[in-house]
Amino acid sequence: MQDAKLEIQMLHDRVLVKPDSAGERRSGAGIVIPATAEVARRLVWGEVLGTGAHCRTVKVGDRVLFARDDQYEVDVQGATYLVLREREVHAVATERTEHGTGLYL
Repeated sequence: MQDAKLEIQMLHDRVLVKPDSAGERRSGAGIVIPATAEVARRLVWGEVLGTGAHCRTVKVGDRVLFARDDQYEVDVQGATYLVLREREVHAVATERTEHGTGLYL
């Protein structure tokens, strides 16, 4: 008998995020930085896959910036996701805004 597939519904202000790959990175000069390099308090980008009913600004499909430290990890069918509160999201990447930093990805 096969396991039934279950839909995940986030509650309250919780956000389900798939973090970008945590592999090697490159500096602006093209130097490869291994994944094992210690970087203090680095924020990471991820894609929102689910939101709770009380989330106001974050929507499914948004790219968000958050601290990976002290987040809850969950494995679903072999993939690792993070669960965090909406208030733990530092920034949301959008295509165009009337106000903001003027920085674009």
